[in-house]
Amino acid sequence: MADKDRIQGSAEQAKGAVKEGAGKLTGDQKMQAEGKADKAAGKVQNAAGSAKDAARDALGKHRG
Repeated sequence: MADKDRIQGSAEQAKGAVKEGAGKLTGDQKMQAEGKADKAAGKVQNAAGSAKDAARDALGKHRG
């Protein structure tokens, strides 16, 4: 089962990509920067979720 952090991180990355694209289209540098920041935050959250999944899998194999 995917960790909720991975799901939320992916959603945050998608939101950031949309925001960044909208900022580029409209010439809004602030929105573009916010989009990049959202994407970065999403990547961090996704990585944390991946680490949790890996730890959970390792524990399950060890116990199992």
